[in-house]
Amino acid sequence: MAPRPSTVLSRPPVTAVLLAGGLGRRMGNVDKGLQLLGGRPLASWVLQRLASQVDEILINANRNPDAYAAFGYRVIEDRIGGYAGPLAGMHAGLSEAKNNLVAFAPCDTPLLPADLVTRLLAPLQDERVDLGVAKTGTQVHPVICIARKRLLPHLAGLLESGGRKVDAWFATLNVVEVAFDDQQQAFRNVNTEEELRAIERDQPAASRK
Repeated sequence: MAPRPSTVLSRPPVTAVLLAGGLGRRMGNVDKGLQLLGGRPLASWVLQRLASQVDEILINANRNPDAYAAFGYRVIEDRIGGYAGPLAGMHAGLSEAKNNLVAFAPCDTPLLPADLVTRLLAPLQDERVDLGVAKTGTQVHPVICIARKRLLPHLAGLLESGGRKVDAWFATLNVVEVAFDDQQQAFRNVNTEEELRAIERDQPAASRK
């Protein structure tokens, strides 16, 4: 069982949502979060990275709920049917989070930074900012972000109107991009079996942790 989240008193409470609700099409429709890296499911790597940074963790999964529940956190399904993409997972997370700040991370980024939440929170000290999102170089990582729970009605309206694109939703918000150029490798993600094996090959020390 993964370690429970720990509260850090120097920051506001944060809920983290692990996004594992997709179909894994580029990996042959497998449940990507349950694929093994160094003998452990990808989801467990991400949960371990998040656990010490937040106060609550939820797992958004639409398949294999018992396997995800075994990690020790509450599992929530999309409220929007039809595998509607990451926005549906974000909608579920904002709906279920007990805290007003909600961090999101996909199940296929096993090397996330230990200071991810702290750095994403920084722009949200300004109440006018809706969301802080990670960026490396010129690449924005849209589902590695922290959003305010107050965005839930806005997101629900977008989904009800048929919107499914994360970047289209962001375009309607006050979003601040947070640079992680010093940790670009931490944002490597796994979309194919080859990418999974490449991370395992390139990160031998991490695979033994």
